[in-house]
Amino acid sequence: MELKGVTEVSQSSTVTALRNFTQKLPSTVTPAIKRLSVASLIGQGILIVSGGVVRVTGSGLGCPTWPKCTADSLTNTAEMGIHGLIEFVNRTLTFALAAVGLVLLIMLWNLRKERKDLFWLAFGLLAVIPAQAIIGGVTVLTGLNPYVVSLHFLVSAALVVVSMLLVNRCYGRTGVTGPTTIARARPLVRQLSVIAAIASYLAVILGTLVTGSGPHSGDSTSPRMELNGYFVTRLHAVPVYVLVATALVLVILLWRNGKDSVVRNAALLLFVSVLFQGFIGYWQYFTGIPILLVIVHMLGASLMLSVATNMVDVALRRGKNSVAA
Repeated sequence: MELKGVTEVSQSSTVTALRNFTQKLPSTVTPAIKRLSVASLIGQGILIVSGGVVRVTGSGLGCPTWPKCTADSLTNTAEMGIHGLIEFVNRTLTFALAAVGLVLLIMLWNLRKERKDLFWLAFGLLAVIPAQAIIGGVTVLTGLNPYVVSLHFLVSAALVVVSMLLVNRCYGRTGVTGPTTIARARPLVRQLSVIAAIASYLAVILGTLVTGSGPHSGDSTSPRMELNGYFVTRLHAVPVYVLVATALVLVILLWRNGKDSVVRNAALLLFVSVLFQGFIGYWQYFTGIPILLVIVHMLGASLMLSVATNMVDVALRRGKNSVAA
């Protein structure tokens, strides 16, 4: 009986401590929550660039096993050289992003009912990060199989998209607290925004085929996709052409007739970003795919995912039933 009483007191103390802790958590979207959402978005982009650095420097097997870096060490060792360091830093970024995701989810706990959009987006980010780490482990254990490597990248790409949606909702640009006093974007603008987003995502997906067929495999012993490099490069360019044309039409429509500066600026950012990414893509293609340009192109891919998601998100947001002039 005495032991039961002690257990009940302990449980009661734990519940009280948890209740006191949750009462101290935010009940509104605070600047700290906004900053954490931005940190998550930036971190996901950095992870993509870091993965590109791993690949182009041939450091994909710098840590030859998983989850440890070596059979006896969780971290890289001096004997592993620069390749071990690069791969270990890339792995560490995943843990940093998981920490950001966990803190963000905790800070949104009191908003889990009022702002389900924020809570579940943050939950999705945190839930996928461990899965991403496991896929990274499979990548290493399969000797950098190019199809697994592509999946590893595409999961990171999806996390960038989710992070962008979270940022927009945290800042009240879209979602349940998005502006409703402005007119909705015209149907044509909304339709073109969807096309732009699909073209962007498709270009990124097809880009993995170009990468899997190219020279930067992550390690000299790694297999490559048995695909025609010229063909997959041209295939990858098709949605890019569609995206350039769509973004240009969006800019023209919104520049002349748009009254919503948020949507217009999103279109301008999309157009400039796709021109930059396309320029880097052609530059690296005609100069033998140099390492530095590949890294910049990876940065551009992260940027394109963000701006295309932002474009479709703000274009489809709620507003008055009347359309913008």
